[in-house]
Amino acid sequence: MLRMHFTDADLARTRMAAEPDPLWEIGLSLARLQTRQGRWAYASWYRDTRQRLTETGLDRMVRTTLLPLFPRAAYYPDFLNPAEAADGLDAGLAAIMATPEERIRREVEHFASITAAPTWTQRLVERDAREDLTDCLRRYYDTAIAPYHERAQARIDAERSVRARALLHGGTDALLRGLGPSIRWQAPVLHVEYPAADCDLHLGGRGLLLVPSYFCWGWPIALADPALPPVLVYPLLHEQAAPTGTAPLAVLLGRTRALVLRATAAGATTGELARAAGISGPAASQHTSALRDAGLITSHRHGPAVLHTLTPLGAALVRAATR
Repeated sequence: MLRMHFTDADLARTRMAAEPDPLWEIGLSLARLQTRQGRWAYASWYRDTRQRLTETGLDRMVRTTLLPLFPRAAYYPDFLNPAEAADGLDAGLAAIMATPEERIRREVEHFASITAAPTWTQRLVERDAREDLTDCLRRYYDTAIAPYHERAQARIDAERSVRARALLHGGTDALLRGLGPSIRWQAPVLHVEYPAADCDLHLGGRGLLLVPSYFCWGWPIALADPALPPVLVYPLLHEQAAPTGTAPLAVLLGRTRALVLRATAAGATTGELARAAGISGPAASQHTSALRDAGLITSHRHGPAVLHTLTPLGAALVRAATR
């Protein structure tokens, strides 16, 4: 169990990532390649990615370099998940290159003390070795993560919409209470199911960055070093590949319009609906116009964006279709 202790300042500084963190998604997707746990949720990704890795000749690189460095274990070096990656893959890889040698040496030694770390990881203190590694990470990202970016972004947009609504209605307490079955908020402590260790983390006014992850499965993850900026990476809830209730709605509305209606359930902008349904922005606007004319959704402008929500009739239709 990981216990995160909040002060009033931490509650005020709790925030949520707006986009998938590319380096966390790399590490967690590599875990998905090493276990059958949750395979149903990633079946199409697993199949397509294995095929692309084989076709591009990257499967050997993944086996010999990335999987040993990112084992499905309790720990891999924290410097591989720099905070700078919140600004994109390039920023994250640059931060890996700029990591002080002493920190790399310390984290690699800790890594080797708890798992069968390959001997070449000791060379990561050398710039050339890190350049080779960041090249591997970029090639893997382009092959395995980038093709699913829009899907992951749509899921995170929906998650942020739900958490924002909780925050507006009940404050940070409500936001922290709704993070999932493996996370329990009992003020002022956030209790996180954490098989890696039993420990306490005092945030000390630094706040907490919540990072919803498409490829995280099972338990949330935090950085091992308590001196680093506090982060909690937690899993998004996944639906079956053929979501319950889509078929009846598709018969009534058409498949794409049914997807748009379901995606509106948590409140979504036109851009978010476009990503969720895999369509263009203008096409999403046409579908929302039709759903609005039918009395199933309402639309309100918030600054430059238009937020769509279900009407009581639309909510009743979605609920009836999912029974």
